[in-house]
Amino acid sequence: QVQLVESGGGLVQAGGSLRLSCSASGRTFSDYAMGWFRQAPGKEREFVAVINWSGGSTYYTDSVKGRFTISRDNAKNTVYLQMNSLKPEDTAVYYCAAVSGYSSSYLPRTSGQYTYWGRGTQVTVSS
Repeated sequence: QVQLVESGGGLVQAGGSLRLSCSASGRTFSDYAMGWFRQAPGKEREFVAVINWSGGSTYYTDSVKGRFTISRDNAKNTVYLQMNSLKPEDTAVYYCAAVSGYSSSYLPRTSGQYTYWGRGTQVTVSS
């Protein structure tokens, strides 16, 4: 089992920044690719970003490219999502997720591919 706990959400004005953290425990963190997803009210959960086990490969959904950065610190068992130039449409509950078993060159991008999930942290961007 892997336990994931997100933190760092909050209320920010449009154009502002937040850094989300996801702390993992339970198993070897570096065995897992880590993803961030978000879910806005009335919408389906959507993929945001993913990072492979080493941190050497990342992928982003088009709407956040150039604004968000995913990173990880395997020594701290933590994955981060730095969010800059935030927009009201970024408002959502943000979830981190973990999965193992894929090669380091493959970056899973659908929620069904992930095994473990955190409970989420709310991000609200005001206009």
